[in-house]
Amino acid sequence: KRPNKLIDDMASDMATLNQTDTSEIPQIVARLREAFNTGRTRSKEYRLAQLKSINRMLDENEDQLTTAVCNDLRRTKNDTMFMEFFSSKAELVTAINNLDEWMKPEYVKKDLANLINSLYIQREPLGVVCLLSAWNFPITLVLKPLIANIAAGNVVLVKPSDLAVHTSNALAELIPQYLDPECYAVVPGGVPVSQVILKERFDHIMYTGGSEVAKIIMKAAAEHLTPVTLELGGKNPCYVDSSANLRVAGRRIAWGRYTNCGQICLAPDYILCQQSIKDELVGHIIAAVKEYFGEDPKNSNDYPRMINQRHFDRVEALLKGGGVTVLGGETDKDDLYIAPTIITDVKSDDAVMQEEVFGPLLPIIVIDDIEAALRFINAREKPLTMYAFTTDKQVQKRLSTSTSSGQFVVNDVLVQYGVLALPFGGVGNSGQGAYHGKHGFDNFSHKKACYITTSITESLMGVRYPPITSKKLKSAKSLLVPKVKGSSYFRRAVMLCLFATMIAFTIRALGYSFH
Repeated sequence: KRPNKLIDDMASDMATLNQTDTSEIPQIVARLREAFNTGRTRSKEYRLAQLKSINRMLDENEDQLTTAVCNDLRRTKNDTMFMEFFSSKAELVTAINNLDEWMKPEYVKKDLANLINSLYIQREPLGVVCLLSAWNFPITLVLKPLIANIAAGNVVLVKPSDLAVHTSNALAELIPQYLDPECYAVVPGGVPVSQVILKERFDHIMYTGGSEVAKIIMKAAAEHLTPVTLELGGKNPCYVDSSANLRVAGRRIAWGRYTNCGQICLAPDYILCQQSIKDELVGHIIAAVKEYFGEDPKNSNDYPRMINQRHFDRVEALLKGGGVTVLGGETDKDDLYIAPTIITDVKSDDAVMQEEVFGPLLPIIVIDDIEAALRFINAREKPLTMYAFTTDKQVQKRLSTSTSSGQFVVNDVLVQYGVLALPFGGVGNSGQGAYHGKHGFDNFSHKKACYITTSITESLMGVRYPPITSKKLKSAKSLLVPKVKGSSYFRRAVMLCLFATMIAFTIRALGYSFH
C-alpha cells in the first residue's frame, strides 16, 4: 500500500464510463453543423467568451479534475497541476491575449503587377472538428486542441479517451456547463462510439495516440476527403556524448523517462552513448531516480501507475525481452506497478527496441561514434523528438541536419512542449500537422487567399487579352517574371518598380484607397 491514504482512497474509487448512445451521434454532429452555419462562432467576442469560460471551469473545478486524474493514473494533485493545469492555462491565456492579432488579415508582399491591388490572407474557421483524445494526459490533451479550435472559430465534437474513465466522465459533465452546448459536444465512450463517429463527415479530425489507430482514422477520413492532424509518438532517441554534463544529463533523462510512469509520447525512449561514459551516465540516472522517488518508488506518492492491465502486460513483456536490468525491474500486477528500470547491453533486435516503450523502461545501446548513432537513428521511423546531450556545436548541427524528427532538443527533455512559440507535432510515422499557440490557431483555420482589385488597373492588365502580340508578351514578361537579384536586368526592374510606385501614389492622391 502507498503511504498516502487519500491517494489510495481515491484510486480505489472505481467508476463506470458514461457511454454515449451511438444512435445519437449523427444528430449531435448535425446539430453542431447547424450551429456553425449560424455564424455565431465567427465573432471575436463569442470566441473570447468561450475561452474565458474554460478558464472559469479550471478555476472552479480544480479538485474534481485533479481527483479524476488521480483515480485514473494514481498521479498526485500537484503533479497534475504542474503537468496539465499550467500547460492548459498557458495555452488559454496566450489565445485570449493574442486572438485579436491572430484574426487580422495578413497582408503579403506584392509583385510589380499587383502593386496597387490589395493582397492578404484571411484565416477563417474550418467548420465542424472532431477531437479524439488520449489518456496519458487526459485534461490537457483535450483542452489544448479544444482551445485552439475555439480560437479559430470552429465547433467541436470531443471524444475523451475511454481508458481515463474518471477524467472522461468529469469532462463530459463539466464542459457542457461552461461552453455553448450547441457548438461544443463531449461524446464519451469506447470503440463502438469511435466507430460511429468516424462514419460522420467532419471538416477536420485530430487524433492523439498510436500509429495503428491513426491508420484507421486516416482511412475513415479519406471517405470524405477530411484533413487530419495526427499527434502520435515513436521511439525518441537520446544521444549522449562525453562533452555533456553527465550529471545534469542523468537528472533530466530520469525526469523525462519516468515522469507519469513513462507514459509520455515525448519521453526519451532509448539512449545511444559510447562505452566510455555508459557506467557514469547510468550512475547519475540511478542517483536521480532515488532523489525523485526514494529508495522504493513503489512507496512514493510522486510515482504513478500504468493506466490498465493491458498496458502493464505489454510493458512487462518488453522488460523480459532482452538486455541486462541494472535498475528496477520489479513489477506488481495487482498494483499496476512497474519500477523505474534501466536496461543495458540491449541489442537492436530485442523486444524493447521493436516498439515505443510508453512505460518506465530505459534501454541503453552502446555505439562507437556519431556516425554509428546517425545510422542507427535513420534506419528507423522518424521520431516525434530527437534528443541530444552534447556541448559540441558540430555534433549538434550534424544531428539536427542529418536526422528528421518532429522536434530537436539539445541538453534537455520534454521542455519543448511548454514553449508555445514552437509548433508541436510529428513527421512521418510520428504524426502530421502541429499545434500550440498560434500554430494551433493556424492548423485549425483555413488560410483563404484574398485578391482585391479595381477597374483602374485595366490598362496595365490589358496585356492578358488576345491577341497576344510580341509587344504584349514583352510587357507581360516584365510584369510577371521577377528578375534574379544581381542580374543585369536588376536595375531595369528597380526602375519599373519606381515608375509603378509613382503611378500608385498618383492614384492615391486622386482619392483611391488601397492596401
